[in-house]
Amino acid sequence: MTEPVSLSALYRLMTFLSPGFPVGAFTYSHGLEQVVESGAVADASGLEAWLSDILRFGAGRSDAILLKETIRVARDGDASAVADLRELGLALQPSRERHLETSAQGTAFVTAIRNSWLPETGTPAGQLFHDHTADDDPWPYPVAVGLACAAHAIPSEAALAAYLQAFAANLVSAAIRTVPLGQSEGQSVLAALEPIIFEVAKEAAAADLADLGSSTFLADIASMAHETQYSRLFRS
Repeated sequence: MTEPVSLSALYRLMTFLSPGFPVGAFTYSHGLEQVVESGAVADASGLEAWLSDILRFGAGRSDAILLKETIRVARDGDASAVADLRELGLALQPSRERHLETSAQGTAFVTAIRNSWLPETGTPAGQLFHDHTADDDPWPYPVAVGLACAAHAIPSEAALAAYLQAFAANLVSAAIRTVPLGQSEGQSVLAALEPIIFEVAKEAAAADLADLGSSTFLADIASMAHETQYSRLFRS
């Protein structure tokens, strides 16, 4: 059954995943810059195919499962399970730059929530956020977002769709600057990805940690090759 989304929860979800939220997402391309440099992605259709695979079989799907699981256990106030997800989200990264991408964004996200959107302590998730986000250890981005969503009573279904859309939109923005693509072409790619995002969100909602896994080897290799790319705009 679909959980209703209050206007307050919708406002916060839109804010947390806005390009203007201070996590520095615009500085990461998830290895896409290297793929553009190699010529493997050179137009809108190539970008759409690349992002479709990332969403279905790569970090899009894995992040969505981590996000959903974090919301579930945080609602119960299970600090141990959140800590395990925090470690797992970092351990799953296939390269140094991808580790930086998720940990830098996740840690910045937690800091921004604490500074401006600190949740109330009247729920287990709210109390958990207060008690377990004051250290300096890194947070993987989907786990950080999941914890904040649970603490702010943002429904899992809405959070999944919004997170995946923001993930795809950031990579489309990177492609506009590197391929290059026009703004209209970028929007056409995002429009084409809509059913895929809903499909992945639905799959993640029904999955658990045993379903984690990816098979986007070329994207993983691209993130490794990007570490030594001579000229680059992005940190990953």
